[in-house]
Amino acid sequence: MRFSLFGWLLLISQSILAQSATTLPERGTPWSQRMVATIMANNADSIAYVKEGKDAHWEYEMGVILQAIEQVWYRTADDRYFQYIQKNMDRYVTDTGDIRTYKMDEYNIDYVTPGRSLLLISQQTLPGKEKYRKAADLLRKQLAQQPRTNEGGFWHKKRYPYQMWLDGLYMAEPFYAEYTRLYGKASDFDDIVNQFVWMEKHARDEKTGLLYHGWDESREQKWANKQTGKSPNFWSRAMGWYVMALVDVLDYVPQSYARRGELIAILQRTLPAIVKYQDPKSGCWYQVTDRLGDKGNYLEASGTGMFVYALAKGVRMGYLPATLLSSARKGYDGMLRNFISTDANGQIHLEKTVLVGGLGGNPYRDGSYAYYLSEPLRQDDLKGVGPFVMASVEMEIANERTIGQGKTVAVDNYFNHEFRKGTNGEQEPFHYTWEDRQHSGFFWWGNIFRNLGAKTATIAGAPTAASLKGVDIYIIVDPDTPKETAKPNYVNEADIKAIASWVAAGGTLVLMANDTSNCEHTQFNKLADRFGMQFLPKNRNMVQGTQWDQGQILIPARNGIFPKTRTVYIKELAPLNITSPAKAAVTDAGDVIMGIASVGKGRVFAVGDPWLYNEYVDGRRIPAKFENFGAAKELASWLLGRK
Repeated sequence: MRFSLFGWLLLISQSILAQSATTLPERGTPWSQRMVATIMANNADSIAYVKEGKDAHWEYEMGVILQAIEQVWYRTADDRYFQYIQKNMDRYVTDTGDIRTYKMDEYNIDYVTPGRSLLLISQQTLPGKEKYRKAADLLRKQLAQQPRTNEGGFWHKKRYPYQMWLDGLYMAEPFYAEYTRLYGKASDFDDIVNQFVWMEKHARDEKTGLLYHGWDESREQKWANKQTGKSPNFWSRAMGWYVMALVDVLDYVPQSYARRGELIAILQRTLPAIVKYQDPKSGCWYQVTDRLGDKGNYLEASGTGMFVYALAKGVRMGYLPATLLSSARKGYDGMLRNFISTDANGQIHLEKTVLVGGLGGNPYRDGSYAYYLSEPLRQDDLKGVGPFVMASVEMEIANERTIGQGKTVAVDNYFNHEFRKGTNGEQEPFHYTWEDRQHSGFFWWGNIFRNLGAKTATIAGAPTAASLKGVDIYIIVDPDTPKETAKPNYVNEADIKAIASWVAAGGTLVLMANDTSNCEHTQFNKLADRFGMQFLPKNRNMVQGTQWDQGQILIPARNGIFPKTRTVYIKELAPLNITSPAKAAVTDAGDVIMGIASVGKGRVFAVGDPWLYNEYVDGRRIPAKFENFGAAKELASWLLGRK
């Protein structure tokens, strides 16, 4: 059959429309996923362009939207999101770790932002991931050579000498902080904190508490105040970059770091000041922050999204008082009312994002009120979409946090105490740790617990009344054998007594064994037997290669722990023998797969495999029909649910 050119075009367009119709999320889908669906549908393989008519290049807007998509991945375990991030990076990163279109000698701090996606991928179990680390090293090298003010602050760009802009804190510092946590030296955290301290010192207005967009150390720019060097106006998006940078950087600054409190103090000064200028009617913020209702000023999407994100995350992480969550909710509701539209195809769009805002350059931007109102608005601008998605994710989390509020979930690092060689050659703990983001870790399950409002902790020593004090859930996973650890710590009678007393007093114990060749069963079973359970010397679901169905476990409807989950993947596990007070929670083909027991005021959950580690939760490895991510969330909710 032969087609005319028109016929081919018609066939292709119909195919595209049919495909989009089947992939559009339902209206009940969270706003974060609906917004990302629009971006991915219109940039099917990777970000095609940022400026109309110009091919995309290595720059910050791509970095912002990919950071948002990463957060949606953590909410869904949908591998499409990770693959999209990787495809965007692969568009630029060569096999040798060079970055196509990137020019270090421009010393443009905007170029550092996409490096966060490089760090994400470099922490995954992934063939050839070394190139992403090398590319990240290149961006870190730029920061090492970035021109600085006399005090030490990063110039915004080489062509903007002696200038610090609020924008630059988001462009560089979250990457710098995560890189330092992973690969750098601790002393670099001083440099990171100093960037925020100096920016606030030079840009803060004492009267309002707001921060001016930029500061010129040389006082040579026409936009700079000749006495202070400050630019003349408060731009919402600029302050949005700054407060988003603060809440993100704090993810990587160690709790023990002496100057961590300086960043929190800046956040506690800045966001309450910004909230004072929230429009009381709409809940949104104006383009020029402090001039509510003035002629020409308008409610702007990107700044509003950034403030909502920083407020909600700041409250969630305990940096800000809980009362500020109401301002975040009001702002988010205002975004949905004022900035979200739906087209005829069912896609949602973000309206009223200002295209750009800068200082100096050619044509010259003088930082005046009139200047900020002169820049055009654009639909679905990534600088607005990214913060909207991140704000949406935070609001989704906020709606679930009461489940685990005030509770602590601790994982054992005593009976399971394995090490591997780290990226810099040092020995690092791994296997079922909250911090490990590779296949072997519990990062995803820990993230689920934290998003449900709980705190996660690690018990590095033997279980005692002192070490278990304040712990609500204690997870013991896959106790070591001599082949895994030179001198394993076996469960002994003192451990059993301490744990049993803690359970009877109201604790929730989780026992996760493994198959007989990869787990110490004899001593572990003495603990399990205390609660009427035994891991049997039997292995089942011995999966061969990628014959995934060999690991299938079906969960019937109306299960008390897993109300929605029906199909999970658990391979190479030891089934249970159950006696009173224990009872079966999940069975399959005559075997007890999971058991529970009520003991005193507490309870025990047991399963013969650590099946909720990253490899089988993050959506990247097993087929989508297996609902391990949903099961991990349901089990976490059940464990946290007892009063």
